[in-house]
Amino acid sequence: MRYFIRRFLFFLLTLWAAVTLNFLIPRMQPGDPAQAIVSKLTGQNAAVDPAQLAAVRSMLGTPNGNFFQQYLDYLGNLLTLNFGLSYSYYPYSVLHMVGQALLWTVLLVGVTQIIGFVVGTLLGTYAAWKRNSFVDTILSVGLSFVGTLPFFWIALLLLFIFSFVLGWLPAAGGYGETAVPGFTWQYIGDILYHSILPAVAILITAPIGWVLGMRNNMIQTLREDYTRLAQAKGLKPWKVAVFYSARNAILPNVTGFAISLGGILGGVVLVETVFDYPGMGRLLFEAVGNKDYPLMQALFLFTTVGVLIANLIADVLYGFLDPRVRKGAQA
Repeated sequence: MRYFIRRFLFFLLTLWAAVTLNFLIPRMQPGDPAQAIVSKLTGQNAAVDPAQLAAVRSMLGTPNGNFFQQYLDYLGNLLTLNFGLSYSYYPYSVLHMVGQALLWTVLLVGVTQIIGFVVGTLLGTYAAWKRNSFVDTILSVGLSFVGTLPFFWIALLLLFIFSFVLGWLPAAGGYGETAVPGFTWQYIGDILYHSILPAVAILITAPIGWVLGMRNNMIQTLREDYTRLAQAKGLKPWKVAVFYSARNAILPNVTGFAISLGGILGGVVLVETVFDYPGMGRLLFEAVGNKDYPLMQALFLFTTVGVLIANLIADVLYGFLDPRVRKGAQA
């Protein structure tokens, strides 16, 4: 029990630090979003009217008061999920924009991360069990080579071949221009059709870390005494591989997988930008480009909190899966 209490207290401390940094970093950056909006309307070289600047700041709801009062107001707004208005998508609220993009990212990145983890873990298990074989060599060398390729280059290559050359798949968007949003098979099929290229781009590189990590971990567990004892007892090879070696080798991957799931709230910025996919990654890219501080803060906060919660869940699971962790914390 002491282990779980310590993990939870550490989570609260880290969460407070992340929330505080999320408040400080945008305010330390140069630039004024209100002045940028006025400059776009009047021209870069035109003189900025102070009255217009004050009106835009009032419209955007920029914070007033001293620094400490702003921090207290910020914490109070977080408790009510009031992230303010988006500068880029005025008059929509930040929560509205995040809510629209969140589902797209969860469906695309979440599903591909789960598939990549399952496939990568199985391939890594098989490669370790057949270590030094032809299959192991192909998987290790081939995936190591693919992992050196730039992620955006793979996405652009898929886009060029399957969209512009062959014309099999759409080049951008989450659904077609003529699609009518609704819970219909036609609309769902259109969404799946537009998600093929982004999903494939992610799945080409997503399993690589899990394959290599699982292979290296399992090679170590295959040398342990309990694995050799299971083999000496005459157990079937697949039982030794799954229930003795892989069961212990997968533990480090559990933490990495939980953190990767928490990170899906940030989306895959490059993939969603290349394919113009309406997810959190593209929304973050636009927020940074437009100096939309409220939207940036909310996206960073959602991503950070997601990673912290996922890490807490991984620590709890780790405590149940490996009793040595709990005993070590109580020693």
